[in-house]
Amino acid sequence: MLTPLLALTDRLGLTSTPGDALHALADRLDAAATRCGPAVATYTNPAKTLAAELDASLPLLWSQGRVAAAAGRRFAAVLAAQARRPALAAALPAALTAHGPLLAGAAAQAADPEDFFRDRVEDPGGLRVRVVLLQEAADQPGSAAPAARELAHAHSTPLSEITAPGGTPLETTAELLALTDFAAAYLAVATTERPHTE
Repeated sequence: MLTPLLALTDRLGLTSTPGDALHALADRLDAAATRCGPAVATYTNPAKTLAAELDASLPLLWSQGRVAAAAGRRFAAVLAAQARRPALAAALPAALTAHGPLLAGAAAQAADPEDFFRDRVEDPGGLRVRVVLLQEAADQPGSAAPAARELAHAHSTPLSEITAPGGTPLETTAELLALTDFAAAYLAVATTERPHTE
């Protein structure tokens, strides 16, 4: 829906988007749909993988960059609207102070998912904190992303990373929105299809 909307605003004179930029955007969205589509297996599908990681978690959406910050806020809104899941979004480096205490609180005290022999009956219930780091590009000089990873690892908090593979700001926006929209949709489907226990 993004490409036709931009084409329309361009024709109305509200924006000025070169035709080649719209073609590049459409190509990027097609590639994202191919990579994240329903027919692609979970282990090679970044959106399905992210949805599985976010299951039973309280996502802390930490962003690096203005485009990523907007994508993080939208992801939180889409998770709430589609999957009925709460999420907290904040830009780095402020997120480290704003959300840091949550990493040490009760919501962070999840059982180790790698401990195969743990007693699952004694696992604490409720949502567990998971950091999702959204970046417009790989770590740049002055980036707070390394500090975010260090803080998450220091508290044994699971961490998911989403990094756009470069391009114009428009393409970066499309990439981040496409992946997070797919992930929210998969999480919504999983939540709807999960049997309820009395």
